[in-house]
Amino acid sequence: MTRHAGARRRGGAGVVVVVSLLLLLLSAAAIAAEGVEAAVFDDAHLLPRPLVIELPTTTTSSSPALAEEGEGEAVPAEVRCASWRLAGEANNLAPWKSLPEECAAYVREYLTGVAYRSDLEVVAREASAYARTARVGDDGRDAWVFDVDETLLSNLPYYADHGYGLELFDHREFDKWVERGEAPAIPSSLKLYNEVRNLGFKTFLLTGRSEGHHGVTVDNLKKQGFHDWDKLILRAPADRKKTATIYKSEKRKEMEEEGYRILGNSGDQWSDLLGFSTSARSFKLPNPMYYIP
Repeated sequence: MTRHAGARRRGGAGVVVVVSLLLLLLSAAAIAAEGVEAAVFDDAHLLPRPLVIELPTTTTSSSPALAEEGEGEAVPAEVRCASWRLAGEANNLAPWKSLPEECAAYVREYLTGVAYRSDLEVVAREASAYARTARVGDDGRDAWVFDVDETLLSNLPYYADHGYGLELFDHREFDKWVERGEAPAIPSSLKLYNEVRNLGFKTFLLTGRSEGHHGVTVDNLKKQGFHDWDKLILRAPADRKKTATIYKSEKRKEMEEEGYRILGNSGDQWSDLLGFSTSARSFKLPNPMYYIP
């Protein structure tokens, strides 16, 4: 009895020692964890990248057109205008009649600098790469559709005198410019046009210009190096009240009904590219000066 009782006492003491050791270890672990947590908290600024990105808060915009309901008040005007242009190119803006007044200088600098030319060249390179890989059949029925204004020919000389889109569009003034037949070629588009023809595509020029400008448009195009197109389509009197989207869709549908396969389409307006009877691949050229529905 005594021996067993002594053993129980020794066993009990051992349990106490083990429990004490466990408590000490747990306390040490808790202290260590607190230290690590504190260290992480103190060194949070040393992480490879911030977990929260703060937007600029130094410059404000007073533009009612660009800063509605306090949106983007802290973004520099140049950045806001670049965002406006991007939204326009992505067709995310509601139909607009003129560019925001505060963006006039930005758009002028874009169009007269290297950025506009670079953007045009990127579009042309992508279109060229696609054209080279497209399978053109032997039946002469694979077609590429080109818009004319701001796609093959540039009207920048006209818009330079009209605020690069700041002024509301005046059909009569623009018609006077068209009748001069002095619109220069867009170099990257001329190169693409010739390459597409050499690859065997039929080329259709589909423009919103009126049929009354057929002769001067032909002369202008030829003077700028565009030759041997298969068809030049202009607005007839019956098309005058149609939106560009409907008018151009109907003309593409007529091409399809004649047995053509529209593999490519180049235009500076979304109305050149959207609607029905769309091409297998479309290429949007930049144009922050005007919007045509």
